Amino acid sequence: MSSIWASKGWLEVGKFALYLSIPGALTYATTDSDTIHKLMGFRSYVVYPPEGPRPPSPEEFREMVARERAQKKQQQ
Repeated sequence: MSSIWASKGWLEVGKFALYLSIPGALTYATTDSDTIHKLMGFRSYVVYPPEGPRPPSPEEFREMVARERAQKKQQQ
């Protein structure tokens, strides 16, 4: 019965070491900024849509409204 506990004990120790070593190794590997930029370059996370036309400024908007009102008055 002691051999069963010994084998499970080593298994638990091995799993614990694996659980601790993976995050530690990844943290150590990604501390260099060049490595981070290479990893981030594999996939673009943020893709912005193309920029659309700008809305008119308030002065331009007032001029457009005035022109439209003048056209409506001429049509009537």
